[in-house]
Amino acid sequence: MVGYKTTALLAVLASSHAFTPVSVVGPSSTQLAAAATDPITFDLVDERTGKPTGTSFLPAETIERAAKGNPIEKAKLAKDGTSSFVDVYEYAAKFRSGEMTWEEVEKNDMNSRLKFVGMLHRDKRTPGQFLMRLKVPNGIVNADQMRFYADCVEKYGPEKGVVDITTRQNVQLRGVKIEDAPDIIDGLHARNQTSFQSALDSVRNMVGSPLAGIDDQEQVDTREFCNAVNDLVSLDPVTQTRGNPQWGNLPRKFNIAISGSRDDYAHTHINDIGLVPCPHAETGVMGFNLVLGGYMSIKRVAESIPSDMWIPADRESVVTLSEAILRIFRDESERKDRQKARLMWLVEKYGVEEFKKEVIKEINSYDRGVKVENAQPLPTEPFERRELLGVHKQKQEGKSRVGVLIPSGRLSAKECREIADLADTYSAGEVRFTVEQNFILPNVDDDKVDALLGEDSLGKDSRLKATPGFIEGNMVSCTGAQFCGLALIETKNNAEEMVKKLENLVTVDRPIRIHYTGCPNSCGQVQAADIGIMGGPARQMNEETGKMMAVPGCKIFVGGRIGEDAHLSLEPFKSGVPLADESLIPELIEILKSEFGAVDKVVRKRDKLKRLVGLQ
Repeated sequence: MVGYKTTALLAVLASSHAFTPVSVVGPSSTQLAAAATDPITFDLVDERTGKPTGTSFLPAETIERAAKGNPIEKAKLAKDGTSSFVDVYEYAAKFRSGEMTWEEVEKNDMNSRLKFVGMLHRDKRTPGQFLMRLKVPNGIVNADQMRFYADCVEKYGPEKGVVDITTRQNVQLRGVKIEDAPDIIDGLHARNQTSFQSALDSVRNMVGSPLAGIDDQEQVDTREFCNAVNDLVSLDPVTQTRGNPQWGNLPRKFNIAISGSRDDYAHTHINDIGLVPCPHAETGVMGFNLVLGGYMSIKRVAESIPSDMWIPADRESVVTLSEAILRIFRDESERKDRQKARLMWLVEKYGVEEFKKEVIKEINSYDRGVKVENAQPLPTEPFERRELLGVHKQKQEGKSRVGVLIPSGRLSAKECREIADLADTYSAGEVRFTVEQNFILPNVDDDKVDALLGEDSLGKDSRLKATPGFIEGNMVSCTGAQFCGLALIETKNNAEEMVKKLENLVTVDRPIRIHYTGCPNSCGQVQAADIGIMGGPARQMNEETGKMMAVPGCKIFVGGRIGEDAHLSLEPFKSGVPLADESLIPELIEILKSEFGAVDKVVRKRDKLKRLVGLQ
């Protein structure tokens, strides 16, 4: 890493976008004079890693705004986040030797800065234990990695030691303790994965098509692009180690999705950068139209907007476009009000046309030969979005893909190992996650599909199902109150039980997407769902007191859409609905009937008898 000081650091300081120090305090520190304030002091290089700090890449004007900004911005200036992995190793050694305990760790490190390592302290629910978020570009893992995840969490017990699949095709390990983190990090890196720069103000997991390379309707194979952009944001180009300080001080999180077909399995409409495949109208060359600014938060939910930009679908163009937008976002976005620090606000500040000009100007300054053209017309022929669950033929002769439900996206250690065994036996060890929190086994031999479906791990006593019902198979859930201190309600367990009950009560003729989220931050993306349930206040008559009392409740959203005709449902259909089954279930059944054509399920006589005698 010593080579960084004589190569990359000089390049950084010579860059037109890097801060040139006003006065040097030491060999690796600098001061920036700010009007009417004390000088701003920060490190140019972290002496422990030999790498430049994230702050060293910022222009002087950005640093000045950060110094006057919100508490997180000031904390990032005071103690750079890109070297926090070193602290994890040092803390772990001290914990193991008995020199200190987690209660003695600096609060900002514990609850904020370690997020740059992908470690999120769940202080309100599981004090001293962390969620560790990984980076899984395009959602593709293998059997060895699945077994490793199981080994990592198993020691924390069946309640806390679980693995969650996210709405970004990602993996989160729950229950992790600092003293165990170095071994997990080393194990991830040995398996070509990382947790670095996966949380807080970082570029989040790269979302792509779960059918990349196996789909007869594919326009673009997203795997190469997801890996390339993942390396752009999280691989140090000088040391070839994980953690890229160039993007170590963003103003806010940043989401990128690359779609591979008209199905838009990546949900480009709710990402900061969405690349939508589209051929050039004149040349026929495949490329991407760019949409910008989609995001969800407690204060605002915004659909992405067209940028009137198109690039060819090649690695250089995709990486360069992403880099240009990230540079503008990093240096120019809001550093005071975090609710206004997402890309959409910057695009609106510029105006779409002016922002387009700025992006093209930035790209041209790199002199890589990348050309941006005006957006190309999208296909207009009828197209129906295809399902991911169940058995479907691939473009490869004699091969099928098999999509399997993971209820609420949560896996036990045992289930992780079962998936690994299935993958080793039927899909050459490959597992693909979807934004619906489920998984796909690709490249299954057609003559082995029946054997796969007959496996005990997909049987009637298993949570994992290859042929779930139309309601239970399309449920998405955020973490909920079990682990998240922001959640107003418990989600995963409630959601899993709720959809089972709905399946037993009504019949629908198509998949119905029900999303569950614990609070207005909408990590469960309720506005994109057919039916979205968001935790919120409610009141209900208390029979003992005869008074209306506050109870756990929700808002219900109806009518969100995904795919080519994507649309977010921004206003609640109903509010103040109590979560208790006797209140919520009837409301949902009425919505399913009135809005989605559901009918009461016909119960067979023998099933009625089973219920009467308690066998069902």
